[in-house]
Amino acid sequence: MDTRLDELAQSFGLQTQSWDWKGSPIHVSDDTVVAVLAALGIDASSDAAIDAALADQRDRSWRRPLPSGTVMQQGQVAWVNAHVPTGWPAALGIRLEDGDWADVPQIDNWNDDRLIDGQWLGEATFELPGDLPLGYHRMVLTYGDAEPQQAEASLAVTPASLEMPTDHRLWGYAAQLYSVRSNGSWGIGDFVDLAALATWAATTQHADYVLINPVHAAEPTPPMEPSPYLPSTRRYINPIYIRPDAIPEYAGVAGPDRNRLRKLQTRAVSLPRETIDRDTAWAIKRQALRIVFDAGLSPARQMSLHAWRHSEGRPLHDFGLWTLLCEQSGTDWHAWPASEQRPTSPECDALAADNPQDLAFIEWQQWIAQEQLNEAQHAAREAGMRLGVLTDLAVGTNPDGADTWMMSDVYAGDIEVGAPPDAYNQLGQLWGQPPWRPDRLADLDYAPFRQVVRHALHHAGGLRIDHVMGLFRLWWVPRGRPPNEGCYMRYNHEAMVGILALEAHRAGAVVIGEDLGTVEPWVRDYLARRGILGTSVLWFEYEGGQPLPPDRWRGACIASVTTHDLPPTAGFLALDHVHLRNDLGLLTEPLNVELERAHDEQRWWLDYLANEGYIVNPMDGATLDDVEATVLGLYRALVASPATILCVYLVDAVGDRRTQNQPGTIDEYPNWRVPLCGPDGHPIGLEDVFSSPRPMRLAAVMNGWQHVPPPWSQEVV
Repeated sequence: MDTRLDELAQSFGLQTQSWDWKGSPIHVSDDTVVAVLAALGIDASSDAAIDAALADQRDRSWRRPLPSGTVMQQGQVAWVNAHVPTGWPAALGIRLEDGDWADVPQIDNWNDDRLIDGQWLGEATFELPGDLPLGYHRMVLTYGDAEPQQAEASLAVTPASLEMPTDHRLWGYAAQLYSVRSNGSWGIGDFVDLAALATWAATTQHADYVLINPVHAAEPTPPMEPSPYLPSTRRYINPIYIRPDAIPEYAGVAGPDRNRLRKLQTRAVSLPRETIDRDTAWAIKRQALRIVFDAGLSPARQMSLHAWRHSEGRPLHDFGLWTLLCEQSGTDWHAWPASEQRPTSPECDALAADNPQDLAFIEWQQWIAQEQLNEAQHAAREAGMRLGVLTDLAVGTNPDGADTWMMSDVYAGDIEVGAPPDAYNQLGQLWGQPPWRPDRLADLDYAPFRQVVRHALHHAGGLRIDHVMGLFRLWWVPRGRPPNEGCYMRYNHEAMVGILALEAHRAGAVVIGEDLGTVEPWVRDYLARRGILGTSVLWFEYEGGQPLPPDRWRGACIASVTTHDLPPTAGFLALDHVHLRNDLGLLTEPLNVELERAHDEQRWWLDYLANEGYIVNPMDGATLDDVEATVLGLYRALVASPATILCVYLVDAVGDRRTQNQPGTIDEYPNWRVPLCGPDGHPIGLEDVFSSPRPMRLAAVMNGWQHVPPPWSQEVV
């Protein structure tokens, strides 16, 4: 690669060299580098363009009196460079979040002055003390003599480390919320079901949390994207999770509207149970919600809604506009008229003015959704859970969604996030998501990221970060190219992890990073130092090519037997995933070869369970079949690990075998549309879960009773 092009690429965080899963070097092509830089608005198509871009990049920081997006750790000294006209005196102070003021000392800086855009500028360095309080502060630079000028910039002081829950081993359930339905569900699991699940898990199981899939908002009109990991926005909630009859105003609806609500509820509750039909469920539910909305609010409730809308500000308004436009023009905003492709256009203002009630209805849905999620968290904590609801943060958003419309300049629109080839996906992966531009995040003081994290933690005891490596680097692939023609783009992980830690500290929440797959070794150590837990999955724990016994796992993690991208443990043991991939044409080897390979992966663990006495002897539980006995044995092995938090997938507790998501497919398999099922493959409701003895036996294992059911459930013996 041209050394100048390489220098330019690295100045923007683009890695031109890395290592693949086999340990071989990857050299990024010039074409890929030029395409990625173009997505950042940088022309690198010729030698002259490269030289001009390099010169501009070297002077970029000098064009601002103070840098944007400064983030530091509490307890550590940091330095800030200010740039002012040559010879002008300069002083720096900090306006703290609580209104107090702190002066900042200046230290020596011997760098030469520079001629920038026809003016000579000098550089002054200031030392930020390590004892500044946590929070979002403002740096204020005063410079000049006769008529002093001022410039301001943000400063975030973040915790060096989050406090981990080390005084008590925690365990809880992971569930795909949409799949967990009760007799009262309107065709899909909802926040009322979540509250009931959490209450049951806390009071009869002694569980400490329920971890759910991302509940970010999807498209407002059919077809709705089934994957919760490809939302339209990560800031707002999918109103499909609202339970209409749990809204306080529902009970007050009378007359013909009351009859309409009854009919809608009957239709929703009677939807076929074999699959999750989001589109139909939402169409019915939306009609019911509009009836309840039109019924109005009491004065006190109206004041509460007004205060909430005021606190949300312009982003809520813009999200409502996007929803209205989707209903009017389709869900791909790139195909809308140019006048509708930015939320501040006169045409968008006119749309809002012409449809005030429709816009208010959309905003009201978000208020109700957050109320019901908050009630679920309250129910979980009141029932005795130490953490309550844990939410999941998707790694990105739909390229045609609300976030990219509201913040188009923050995203690299011609780039698709994915993963390079690895042992499990030897062609690599494309996830269909545009990435945040690291330069624009810094320009905006990381406000978009801060808002996403703050909203995710608003009604939760913790947050799981899907693909936590995205805070460090992402695999960028120019749109239209295969995934092996990508490159890594680095992000300011100190800033992003720091902001994540600050928001979690203020929320009193734990943070879990999904660090499976290709992860640089130092990243796990760094996250552990910052108090962010990693993720360990039993089937993926290897060292030196051999499975790693649980007692040698790391402690700073959440540990589970399976994950949502694998079948439930009963299905995994039966090698259902191999047969499914064969049926879908996804295997690269003959079926018998893949079956033998998968069996070999399990053989070590089955031998380990037998040797360690983790599989229950028939006389200890005569009602157990071999599959359940093995599942319980695997969870006993999990309990033997030093992991800070243990995770039980609800599908394992009820004996389900069907996978929720088959990687490498979209509609070939009903990904993210599989209801919770029993061992026979038939859908079951929450009431069936509550009365089943299987979860009680698994809870006994998680609570430390290796072979004996807990005393409050003697009937399962």
